[in-house]
Amino acid sequence: MKNTRKSVEERQLNILKAVNQRGEIKVEDLVELYGISAMTARRDLQYLEDRQMLFRTHGGAMSLERSRYTKLITPEIAVYRDKISRYASNLLEDGDTIFINASKTALGILKFVNDKHITAITNNGWVFEEQYPENVSIHITGGQVRGKAMVGDYVMRNLLDMSVDKTFVGCAAVYDNGEFRYDIPTEIGINEAMISRTRESFYILADHTKLMHGSERSSLYGSFIYEQPVTLITDDMADPDILDRLRGVGMEIVVVS
Repeated sequence: MKNTRKSVEERQLNILKAVNQRGEIKVEDLVELYGISAMTARRDLQYLEDRQMLFRTHGGAMSLERSRYTKLITPEIAVYRDKISRYASNLLEDGDTIFINASKTALGILKFVNDKHITAITNNGWVFEEQYPENVSIHITGGQVRGKAMVGDYVMRNLLDMSVDKTFVGCAAVYDNGEFRYDIPTEIGINEAMISRTRESFYILADHTKLMHGSERSSLYGSFIYEQPVTLITDDMADPDILDRLRGVGMEIVVVS
């Protein structure tokens, strides 16, 4: 009996959910879970990757959330992200209190504060894997652990009880129409809460690999346009056409060379 389009879509949606829940999955697991052939499993994974909903691996697939920390961070990209982090650290003043979201690039700011006394409030689980200067005081929001991020209502309640001088956030992608993509749905609300409690400025940090044309836009989790004026900090490998389009929608761009 031939599968209907609806049944195929339901299976692909379930596969996507399984990948996001596990972080990574093998073709043979999909064969066992859904009673399908290996060829069908590979075809479904290819369909989902073509729509930027997951990342194909040898013999299976991983979630976009996990691929963000494995596939994308090559030594070359790490250099660009460090340059962005270092530049952003120069925006800090001694005594500042700041929010940092689950972005590793944003968290990297704390490595370059030198002798400034900084208080950082974050939902970023990567903070436990690094050493920071003694003059940096780090406070964790708590919350439900999702990958390397802490999310959920607990985070939101804590954030709304605080206020800071500056906020630094990352994202999964920046589209040339000014939309930002986040691969954990609740990241959008958390970032909005951080920004709403910021007294001075907020900055979005994104290296050139995250700047995309609208044609590359993924429907996964949707995208988001900030109502407040946005300052985007990126590197000099960014596509000039995309930067021009972002300036055209009112975004302030800082290009770190």
